[in-house]
Amino acid sequence: MSDSMVAEGLTLRYDDRTIVDHLDVTLPEGRITVILGANACGKSTLLRGLARLLSPASGRVMLGGDDVRSFAPKALARRVGFLPQAATAPGGVTVAELVARGRYPHQRLLQQWSPEDADAVNRAMRSTGVAGLRDRPVDELSGGQRQRAWIAMLLAQETPVMLLDEPTTYLDIAHQLEVLELCRRLNREQGRTVVLVLHDLDQACRYADHLVVMREGRVLATGAPEQVMTAGLVAEAFGLEALVQRHPVTGTPMVVPIAPLSSADDEAIA
Repeated sequence: MSDSMVAEGLTLRYDDRTIVDHLDVTLPEGRITVILGANACGKSTLLRGLARLLSPASGRVMLGGDDVRSFAPKALARRVGFLPQAATAPGGVTVAELVARGRYPHQRLLQQWSPEDADAVNRAMRSTGVAGLRDRPVDELSGGQRQRAWIAMLLAQETPVMLLDEPTTYLDIAHQLEVLELCRRLNREQGRTVVLVLHDLDQACRYADHLVVMREGRVLATGAPEQVMTAGLVAEAFGLEALVQRHPVTGTPMVVPIAPLSSADDEAIA
């Protein structure tokens, strides 16, 4: 069964405001894709559209060749998992209880909990390094621990496609790398398709197999970081003059900011 995701002519709106406009994009199966772009370019909205949390005004999202709107909710939740930005749990919920919520799509009416569910939860907690925190309330954890607990819930859902919206937000640099290394391990060892929205260009180039760069609700460029990340692209997508060099350790593209590019409005005000 294929789990490739493709958006075709996708338009997404909030009320009368168009955020994503007739967008076409393919997310490579079994790879790590990072979606990049300036603030308010439509990154998170696109991710919500892929997860069927927003209904298209036009166009469609295809999963394995089928329109995602054709799936029953539980059937889709067994194939696509979504972690929103800055997810919060109810007060007092423990790590084990949070991770167990990922099993809901697999539960049946007459059997609410099974040995398979317990095994999936335990595997997810071990994979993310939170098994020793299973009885701790989520709201007492550090930022990095909390994010790993949420990713464990996503893992327990056992979906081949994982969509994560800015999973490194509010984390210090050490915990950012911890989360990104975990995402890479899940992809490399378990073959999961991982789609991340990130802001840090260097981290995106380091961890992505495939980049999707957006501007004003449209796709500006797609491809491997070595092909896509150029000074011209940085200028066009982010309004930033920059040098793009090879990282001395990872060998991936590294963006060295120089200065914001002045817009016509800025020049007129000056």
